[in-house]
This record gives sequence, C-alpha cells and structure tokens, in this order.
Amino acid sequence: MADLITVEDPDDPRLSDYTGLTDVELRRRREPAEGLFIAEGEKVIRRAKDAGYEMRSMLLSAKWVDVMRDVIDELPAPVYAVSPELAERVTGYHVHRGALASMQRKPLPTADELLGGESGGSDSGGSGGRRIAIFEGFVDHANLGAAFRSAAALGISAILLSPDCADPLYRRAIKVSMGSVFSVPYGRLTDWPADLEQVREAGYRILAMTPSEKATPLDQVPPERFEQSAIMLGSEGHGLSTYALRAADEWVRIPMSEGIDSLNVAAASAVAFYATRPRG
Repeated sequence: MADLITVEDPDDPRLSDYTGLTDVELRRRREPAEGLFIAEGEKVIRRAKDAGYEMRSMLLSAKWVDVMRDVIDELPAPVYAVSPELAERVTGYHVHRGALASMQRKPLPTADELLGGESGGSDSGGSGGRRIAIFEGFVDHANLGAAFRSAAALGISAILLSPDCADPLYRRAIKVSMGSVFSVPYGRLTDWPADLEQVREAGYRILAMTPSEKATPLDQVPPERFEQSAIMLGSEGHGLSTYALRAADEWVRIPMSEGIDSLNVAAASAVAFYATRPRG
C-alpha cells in the first residue's frame, strides 16, 4: 500500500517531479533525461498503469483520494495529498482534474521490432494487412496526441517518428490522446530520411500524404495497395519534406473542395487512417 503523505510546503523536494509543468522547454529537456513523464487525470493515470508504466508518485487534491483509493492501495509509490492552491503553486496552473502521477518511462522498441510486429499494438489483421504510420516533424503536442488517438481507434499497428518529432509522453500529448499513446507502440528513426529504406525493406509500401495535385486521391487507390503500408504525414506547417516525398513509393491525397488545399494534420491523419483501413 502506498504511503499517503500530506504536504503543505510547495518547495518540498518530494514534489520536484511536478514543478514547472507549464514550462515547456524545461519539461522537454528534463523529462526524457530523468526518465519520467506526467499523467494527468484519473482515466489517463489508470491507462498508464494498465499499460505497465511504473508509478514514481501521485499528487492528489483531497477530493481525489477516495476516487483513486484502489490505485493507492495497490502501489508502493508515495501519494502526496495537497490543497488545490498548493498544487497550482507547484505545477504553475490550476489542476482541473485534481490528479497527477509521475510515471517511469520504458525503453522504446526499435524500428526492427515495430516493423516486425513484435511489440503488439492494434494489429489491423492478418499477414500482409498491417498498417503503420510515420510522422515527420510533428512539433505540436496537441496534434501529435490527436493523431495517436486516431491511430489507436483506426487500427494502426505502430508509429515511427522522425528525430525532430515532439515527445508523445509530454503531458499535453498524453492528455489529448486520452492515453492512446500508451496503446500504440512507437519508436524513433535516427537517420532521416535514410531509415525509410528500412521500412521498405521490411515489406511496407510507403504512402506519402501530400496535397499536391500530382498525388493520387485516396478514393482512387486500389485497396490492395493499403495492405502492408506505411502512411507518412508531415509537419503542421510545411507538410512532408522534399526528402521524405522523394523516399516514398507513392503520393496520395485527400480530395478537397475547390479553394481548400489541406486539412489540419491531426484531422488528415484520421481521414487517412480511415480511408486505408481493411475492407471486409
């Protein structure tokens, strides 16, 4: 059973995992380096725990202690009970959901493991039917979280990130994904875009999402081309880089009404994952 500890000093060093949560640059540097991430809200905390992430501690306002009692009773980690005012002073914002947990990161699977399907995930069914996603240059945590949520809902087996993609375990990305970042295996490619050749060698057809008129509309692509495919989407501002487009096997696009050139990348990912799903 976890120790329930009442804390009244915002400078208490035991709360150090939770300090300055609104300082994005600080947290981007600190969290991966220290091997931690922050889960916010009851559902997200439970999903992180169920996904096998080890809990370092919890920070709860008083009314959430009973709600999280079953989790508290199972854990050896300390639980810090604080007032809402103290939580705001420590974290830098009003903690609406009243529950935070500091979790221990797990080693990321390698690209080989993800491409071979060894890490599990939402397999879209059968040999030759796996679809993975590749994200290049996603820097907005909300878009990244939303894309992970769509991937989980629409049968994407794994996600590969370019080196400059944002951290899926940053608090905002986790929150927007509603914990879906815990259910879709992901890893990072280190040599971009050269590592895309590894994807192709594993038997995946790389489909680059682009609004270019040279691309084939998704509804005109034969369904068999989506089998064993890697759906590649680019950054919010510029889309896929020239290098990534050159590395693709085929360019595909979402048909748009006249005068509209593109969707937000999170929305585009949902459309692409739905349009490429297995039929029957």
